[in-house]
Amino acid sequence: MLMQNIINGISLGSVYALIAVGFALIFNVLKFSNFSQGGVMTVTAYAGYVASRYLSGRIDSSLVLFSVVLAAAALSGAVIAAAVERLAFRRLRRTKSEPVYYFISSITMGILLENLITIYASSNFYSYPRFFTTSAVPLFGVNVAVTDMMMFGLSITSLLVLLFILYRTKIGLGIRAACFDVNTVQLMGMNPDFLVTMALMISGALGGVSGVFLGMNYTLYPQLGQMVVKGFVASVLGGLGSIHGAVIGAVLLGVLEIFFISWVGAGWAPVFIFVVMLAFLLVRPRGIAGVIVQEKA
Repeated sequence: MLMQNIINGISLGSVYALIAVGFALIFNVLKFSNFSQGGVMTVTAYAGYVASRYLSGRIDSSLVLFSVVLAAAALSGAVIAAAVERLAFRRLRRTKSEPVYYFISSITMGILLENLITIYASSNFYSYPRFFTTSAVPLFGVNVAVTDMMMFGLSITSLLVLLFILYRTKIGLGIRAACFDVNTVQLMGMNPDFLVTMALMISGALGGVSGVFLGMNYTLYPQLGQMVVKGFVASVLGGLGSIHGAVIGAVLLGVLEIFFISWVGAGWAPVFIFVVMLAFLLVRPRGIAGVIVQEKA
């Protein structure tokens, strides 16, 4: 049971890591927590569901079908996040609006996207089709769900791709420069609008992948994006603005959640998680990574 819970927790934490890293990335560039990510995640989860229904029967290989669904969700997440940046954040950034408006604007966009999904797909519950015939495989003496293994493997792959982009490409170099001061990168010949849009698109693509995994683990419903709170908690535990800390915090959160569900049930588990987070912040408010930052809102 102990090993089973640890493996399940790490798998769940790897999905939270995708959300938390998205928070950390945008926090680094724009210095606020982007809660529109929840709405983006909801829309991409439904986009992946629509793609799976449309392509099921047209693609024979389950692995190829699953890969195409993930790619469709990631692409839709990137496009929607770029639209959110253009509609909600660009004018605020150019007019140097009060910091609180970034927070309000991101919350508004998240609610707007969720309501658009409700109008389009109603409040009914939907379930992803079963992609793989084998549901679990034995590993280290315990049975591990195939979806959990896929979540862990693809989440790690996505994070490695993100690190490659940030530290081995010119775009990544520009985004890291924007993390220091997004308004002065133009003096170095960079386009701040392009860099901010790229950061949002990367965050949206990560949200798309996590949206599919959350949709597979749970049922699809318009408020699925509220799971983004788990990613925010993970980023707080890891240290706001730290990508590596976000990953550590997410894995820790996933393991804690699985153990609390096992000990006190799914209903009480969120209560204990928030109690642990509050206790942790009292002891180490800067988070695991120890980064001292000041949020816009």
